[in-house]
Amino acid sequence: MSLELISQNKVAGGWLKRYRHQASSLNCDMVFAIFLPPQAEEQSVPFLYWLSGLTCTDENFTQKAGAFKAAAELGLALVCPDTSPRGTELPGEHDSYDFGSGAGFYVNATAAPWNAHYQMYSYVSEELPALVEAQFPFNGKRAISGHSMGGHGALICALKNPERYSSVSAFAPISNPTDCPWGEKALAGYLGEDRSIWQQWDASILIRRSREGLKLPLLVDQGTDDQFLAEQLKPEALAAACTSADYPLQLRMQPGYDHSYFFISSFIDDHLRFHAEHLR
Repeated sequence: MSLELISQNKVAGGWLKRYRHQASSLNCDMVFAIFLPPQAEEQSVPFLYWLSGLTCTDENFTQKAGAFKAAAELGLALVCPDTSPRGTELPGEHDSYDFGSGAGFYVNATAAPWNAHYQMYSYVSEELPALVEAQFPFNGKRAISGHSMGGHGALICALKNPERYSSVSAFAPISNPTDCPWGEKALAGYLGEDRSIWQQWDASILIRRSREGLKLPLLVDQGTDDQFLAEQLKPEALAAACTSADYPLQLRMQPGYDHSYFFISSFIDDHLRFHAEHLR
């Protein structure tokens, strides 16, 4: 599959590159960014996939997280996809910030008209990895992380495919989407009103069902001053599920931090080192 290079910037001794390609799972053109550390010029490296949150593109993380210096030191490539299909112009697609454009929620839509394009789970867990891992120096080991809606996406991808990843982490993930306004709106819109179907896209429910399965190391950071903490994010549901299933969760409640990239940039190095340790 052909890649169109949009831009490239030297950073931290490596290269940040943005590409456009035709995504067959989404039936549209998509843009993603990849940071290749300096080690990638001489050898294959592990890949960390980063999934961003509501309203974001690949550029929010690359411009605000401050991740490149640590990623270069650790020899980690960073792959940053977009958060929804683009250019499809479906009815109502741009009407709200928390559904449609910029809000793909990393599920595979089954309800019309969204099912024609909104297959973000397949894109980030299958199509994009197959593409980038064939095009760039990949050593066969991958991890996944994300923020908010993207934290939900990272958890879902890891829980559904534990054999594919070495570790998973998240910043302020939407931990229990079947029981919060963001999740209920998105899951109803993309999947229909049958709430039993929603459960396959809820990390807290999937973890409770994973008692006998492969359990990945899981790190979650959550700011205590996050404006969405109580109503939308519900880390207590994730913690309870992990306790019930004996799942290896490290949940760190960070005093005074909010939902922004100020929070992410403060702890991103910890997450990169966490993944690097398990990717070895």
